[in-house]
Amino acid sequence: MAKKTPKKVKHVPQRTCVGCREVNAKRALVRIVRTEEGLRIDLTGKAAGRGAYLHAQQSCWQKGLKGALAHALKVELTEQDREILRTYMAGLPDEPTEQDETPTGLERETVDHE
Repeated sequence: MAKKTPKKVKHVPQRTCVGCREVNAKRALVRIVRTEEGLRIDLTGKAAGRGAYLHAQQSCWQKGLKGALAHALKVELTEQDREILRTYMAGLPDEPTEQDETPTGLERETVDHE
């Protein structure tokens, strides 16, 4: 009888949305990063700088802009920063999409077969 190796489940990094404080998979959230030039929306999740995460829905962004985002990034948001964030927020849905409703993002896990 051949010995089977157990399936290895890839680790999925978890992050907390600063708007609603819900923990979710890192890839299911949008990262805002503080750089020396100001705030940037980091869609790759790899930009250098201090980052904070928000769901891709307007309700979380509205809560984040009230102060939680500035606190998480340890910076005072300028009016220019707020305008950049509001412009991005305008293109987001009001309600969570089906993909955002998955609390742990398990559909993104991959299994390595050896």
